[in-house]
Amino acid sequence: MSIEVKVPVLGESISEATIGEWLKKPGDTVAADEPIASLETDKVAVEVPAPAAGVLGQLIFSEGDTVQVGSILTTIESSGAAVATAAAAPQPAIAKSEAAPAPAAVAAPAPAPTGEPVSLSPAVRRLVLEHGLDPTSIKGTGKDGRLTKEDVLAAAAEAAKAAPAPVAAAPAAAAAPVASGSAGRETERVRMTRIRQTIAKRLKSAQDTAAMLTTFNDVDMTAVMEARNTYKDLFEKKHGVRLGFMGFFAKAACLALKDVPSVNAQIEGDEIVYHNYADISVAVSAPNGLVVPVIRNAESLSFAGIEKTIADFGKRAKDGTLKMEEMQGGTFTISNGGVFGSLMSTPIINPPQSAVLGLHRIDQRPVVMPDGSIAARPMMYLALSYDHRLIDGREAVTFLKTIKEAIEDPTRLLIDL
Repeated sequence: MSIEVKVPVLGESISEATIGEWLKKPGDTVAADEPIASLETDKVAVEVPAPAAGVLGQLIFSEGDTVQVGSILTTIESSGAAVATAAAAPQPAIAKSEAAPAPAAVAAPAPAPTGEPVSLSPAVRRLVLEHGLDPTSIKGTGKDGRLTKEDVLAAAAEAAKAAPAPVAAAPAAAAAPVASGSAGRETERVRMTRIRQTIAKRLKSAQDTAAMLTTFNDVDMTAVMEARNTYKDLFEKKHGVRLGFMGFFAKAACLALKDVPSVNAQIEGDEIVYHNYADISVAVSAPNGLVVPVIRNAESLSFAGIEKTIADFGKRAKDGTLKMEEMQGGTFTISNGGVFGSLMSTPIINPPQSAVLGLHRIDQRPVVMPDGSIAARPMMYLALSYDHRLIDGREAVTFLKTIKEAIEDPTRLLIDL
């Protein structure tokens, strides 16, 4: 008996997706609810689970193909005869996108030492072949232990160190890519993921549409760092989550958005839509690009509620399990480039929002104190990019100044000042 595996409903107004990766091959045994494919939509990667246990049948689409909601991707065969059928069937997901020798070359190292197959994306498979590596000997750092391009390149570098004369000792299979003698000048063409294409379009659209301007300030992080160091252990013990800096900035943003409502508004046609709530989008790094899940009603959440929500978003962004509805409808965005070491930047607005707050790394810098002395203080640059069509310079500066005052004196967050 065959059970059809179809493209699931992906969210409101989303009718298609791109097959990012097949996680299983025809003939593989799969368990019920085990992921067999990864689909990329405009915002998230969605895994397609097996509807029942059995053997995976022929793949109807290849990696990179666009599929419609409801389309049949493959089948799950429950009879033992399905193994022979799947093994004899052509594999369009591989043959369509690669040269003829590629499937034969990959077939040899496919069984891992544990007897489990190794799932490789096209880009990773190409690197494995080019460097003549055994994928089963490389430890994967991707989701579920899958290999990434960085894993293969690191393994190739280690192999090069162990073999001082790789050209003379190169195996025949690897001779073709190095025969040109142009080592270090190779190029690779990789199709942009659907998520990356959407990010590019939206960011460029924001620059073309909004009258975007950025204003800067700096903030002394001493008070927040002292409060965090004093209460972080008690906070984690009580709430089960670490006390981070984002909670302070989210609460400060809620305070500032209340005082300067235009920053929390957006333009729709010839009207301005104001919001009496703060749905704060938090930029989170995911394997396929930047995503911005939304903290709903952040103004009514406690520090613990905000930190728990952010921690959950970060974990699920890495796992690729964020839902489409969790990234829609934000009214304001906070982007923390400081976690990657950024000193200063001009963040781009996330349409249709009208402003975004950029956070940066904390550095010890000399500061002139009120008494005229000079002291080293932990300072951070803040950047507010905003749509000048809606937000005046005075309002933007006032908003950023309110953030600065709340962070330098966190008591203001408690007494709503």
